[in-house]
Amino acid sequence: MSHPSVLAVTVPGATELRLELEAEVCRRGWPLAMAPAAADLLVVCGVPAPRDARWPDAVERSMPEPAVRIGVERGGQVAHALDTARRELIARALGPRQGDEPGNRADAGHEGHPDEHSPGAHHDTSPSGTSDGQGGHGHHGLDHHHDDQAPQPGHEDHGHHEPADGAAHTDRMDHQGHGGAMAHMGHDMHATGEVAGRPMAERGDDRDGLRLDQLHVPLGPALTDWPTGLILRFTLQGDVVQGVEVDHLSVPSGHRLPFWDEPWLRAARGEEVTRGSAARRRCAAHLDSAGRLLAVVGWDDAAARCRRLRDELLSGAPSEAIGGALHKTVRRVGKSRSLRWSLAGLGALSAERAQAAGVTGPALAADGDTYDRLLTWLTEIERGLEELDDTRPLAPDCRTGPRGRLDAPRPPSQALLDVLPELLTGAEFACARIILAGLDPDIEELALGPLSGAAHV
Repeated sequence: MSHPSVLAVTVPGATELRLELEAEVCRRGWPLAMAPAAADLLVVCGVPAPRDARWPDAVERSMPEPAVRIGVERGGQVAHALDTARRELIARALGPRQGDEPGNRADAGHEGHPDEHSPGAHHDTSPSGTSDGQGGHGHHGLDHHHDDQAPQPGHEDHGHHEPADGAAHTDRMDHQGHGGAMAHMGHDMHATGEVAGRPMAERGDDRDGLRLDQLHVPLGPALTDWPTGLILRFTLQGDVVQGVEVDHLSVPSGHRLPFWDEPWLRAARGEEVTRGSAARRRCAAHLDSAGRLLAVVGWDDAAARCRRLRDELLSGAPSEAIGGALHKTVRRVGKSRSLRWSLAGLGALSAERAQAAGVTGPALAADGDTYDRLLTWLTEIERGLEELDDTRPLAPDCRTGPRGRLDAPRPPSQALLDVLPELLTGAEFACARIILAGLDPDIEELALGPLSGAAHV
């Protein structure tokens, strides 16, 4: 129990908390769990909206005893929360208390008091016991409230479709290389029947004109190296994806800005933002995406280096201190033949098709497959390294964030989600997570409204 395994799950709007948690877990040398069955600690970053409050309970129920679930709702409190959770975990391992049941466990430092935000034991672990519920963006000077997380009228324009029973899916899938295995823990959204609570297969025409079994498999939102809050419902025949429905948890609206797009959106509001801070955020966003993709294909060491460099960038490391390690990592990843072989041909998206779908940013510039998109991220990282210490102001009309144009008719990630089913249909199921990681949509962007002066193309 000296190094408990941590499963981190994040709600939309809590990206900064996720980054703080990952950095702290790395600093302590604690392992990150790939699935609930391998976890000792479940850390929920942010506060799920009331309609989404059930899915952390489902994750918790699948964890082996002893296990502790904590909720972190404020920036700067992660270290305290982990310390408290570890003490609670040791206490439970030595002598479990009566009444401890999955979904009704006391969180670290708050024994026996159910939280108002979910039916399980979910607590703010800050010393003050108070919360802004918004994942720690406070140091950017923005107002945060967690009582406004439900979609507002007109939010359906962002493509959100509430799951039929209001609960999300906590499936997990091993993703070493192109291999994979799936476990379904929850719902049968479209199946004709159940056996032991699991959906039975249906019959449907496959691409060769045969009538084969169809299986409906939901993935997300509680998966490691998975876009925050995303839910995909696959229709499979054998190991081939026949169709995909895209869904997501509620996206908080209001004064919060998407973390990765924040510099450009603040500049558009007229606030003073330096070019260096924008370049730093863009490089960190691409390192975060590259780390996720590399982890999915089994390049754990390179993924860890990307995340370490990401954290150093966000902490303000000067370019001369980080440049050597960054260039070395970029060269190693970019020149790997085995990595190219693993990614080439997956999720091919031509520039013409991307432009027609409203895709902008790296996915448009790459004009190719998942490997081409990775190379585009790496190129933009190296280019941005030269601008990290630029103190000149960012122009208010500079509105291209890490995933694309923020003044387009749709948020960049909405366009990525719209084109995702096309890229996944016909692919092998084992490759689905690789294709998704090569796009890495940011669900937090879906709450963005059109900026003034939006381009209509």
